[in-house]
Amino acid sequence: MQQIKTYLEEIATISDTDWTFFTSKLVRRIIPKKDIFLKLHDIENHISFIESGVVRLFIPKDNPEKEITFGFSFTNQFVSAYDSFLTQTPSAYELQALTKTTLLSISYSDLQAVYKTTQIGNLIGRLTAERLFLIKSKREQHLLNLTAEERYLKLFKERPELLKIIPLKYISSYIGVTPQALSRIRKRL
Repeated sequence: MQQIKTYLEEIATISDTDWTFFTSKLVRRIIPKKDIFLKLHDIENHISFIESGVVRLFIPKDNPEKEITFGFSFTNQFVSAYDSFLTQTPSAYELQALTKTTLLSISYSDLQAVYKTTQIGNLIGRLTAERLFLIKSKREQHLLNLTAEERYLKLFKERPELLKIIPLKYISSYIGVTPQALSRIRKRL
């Protein structure tokens, strides 16, 4: 619980009352490595803070080689199929733990109670929405403005530990190239 408190207190001061109410709604979930914990067409019912681990956001395909990885979330970040969470409609993608992952999760209904009862609730909602928007916006800009090689270099400059954790087939999908093209990029570099 200290990690999420430290994360949130970097932005705002949290009263003891708000903190107690908020943490009473959090549920710790341990997701095994490779487990898909939100499946296609399921309704996202949680926003989660990653205490440890890596989560992949992807669109599944009949042929697993054609899956589209469009996001990763890491320790000390929030993760959710946020569009599904907000609208309470089926998700168009899946969430998968790439490593053993520990989450602190709050359900949709509990978050609504936090919004109504605490001053911190709206802050948490806004921070989550802003973070997820910025990640999406940054990815779209990179896909439009950078070459595949530049996207690869930028990804590993920002997150050098990825090479050890994330399979190359997911990285190639994420930067928008085939595994063979990624192999050629890596050889050049």
